[in-house]
Amino acid sequence: MGQVEGKTAIVTGGASGIGAACARLLASEGARVVITDIDSAGGAAIAREITEAGGTAMFLEQDVTDEVRWGEITASAERAYGHIDILVANAGIGILVPVLEMTLADWRRQNAINMDGVFLAVKHVLPAMRRAGGGSIIIMSSVAGIRGSAGLAGYCASKGGVRLFAKAVALEAAIAGDGIRVNTVHPGIIDTPIWHKIPTGATGAARNAPIDPHALAREVPVGVAGTADEIAAGVLFLASDASRYMTGSELVIDGGITAGTARRWRG
Repeated sequence: MGQVEGKTAIVTGGASGIGAACARLLASEGARVVITDIDSAGGAAIAREITEAGGTAMFLEQDVTDEVRWGEITASAERAYGHIDILVANAGIGILVPVLEMTLADWRRQNAINMDGVFLAVKHVLPAMRRAGGGSIIIMSSVAGIRGSAGLAGYCASKGGVRLFAKAVALEAAIAGDGIRVNTVHPGIIDTPIWHKIPTGATGAARNAPIDPHALAREVPVGVAGTADEIAAGVLFLASDASRYMTGSELVIDGGITAGTARRWRG
């Protein structure tokens, strides 16, 4: 217990799924958590849950593509808790559609949230971390940021983009000697509400068809879907001093997807 005691963490997309699990775990380990999301009701509920459990958290509504709002978020966090030590840039969307059917509007919307949102998070939080004397930036990528996946060309582009963005920023921070580490997390098939929100057709076509992560997980080498708590455990490791020598690295939590193909033998 207390792996991030006294630290302040900002978690974007913290109203549900992986973001909510990260917020809960960081708070249980002693961090003061600033939860942001466009889902005001969901985000406020997670902050209230943490507070009622004895932790420290507050919710701030945020569209991660709004640069003005990023300035307000960092200022509010520093004003409330004095410093910012951890950033979990988790907010993101996925659009499942073949590239020839993908509209430019959907391409731009996905990149605005998945890439522009990460860029703005780092641009505005990194100076605050320097004022605090260091910190850990954790960017949520995906196995789709490591390998291609049919029907997810746009998503792969955005998640691969933040993977290399993180490495470049990690080098800049290392050269500056500012004590800031930057790493990415790459979940595989994780059982979260996002699967029920993924658009599966071009704008104007049928969208939001239900996707069962457990059915998809039958093709995962370990044969099951992961949980949000398992991803949060990896985030906690990167947020804590236990990972002090890690920067520019990738933490893959995917049940073996990126390891290759596993044939199941019987008899």
